[in-house]
Amino acid sequence: MSATDLKQIYWRSRRGMLEIEAKLVPFIRDCFHDLSSDEQKLYEQMLDLEDWDIFDWLQGREIPEDPMMRELVGKIIACKSTL
Repeated sequence: MSATDLKQIYWRSRRGMLEIEAKLVPFIRDCFHDLSSDEQKLYEQMLDLEDWDIFDWLQGREIPEDPMMRELVGKIIACKSTL
């Protein structure tokens, strides 16, 4: 993945909800590089979703139906980095 692609993903991770941004931005900065290329693509797909869907997943209120997405969300939650 190029530096330009990573910057674009970083900026897409900045959301309208601070609660989401507080999880996604540190994840991109500190944990994203550990993902497989398939997981990185899945992360990009997740960014196309509505903020409320992502928020509910990150808060544990909802669980993604897709097992790969469930695993990815778990990795985002487990990333202990902060803003």
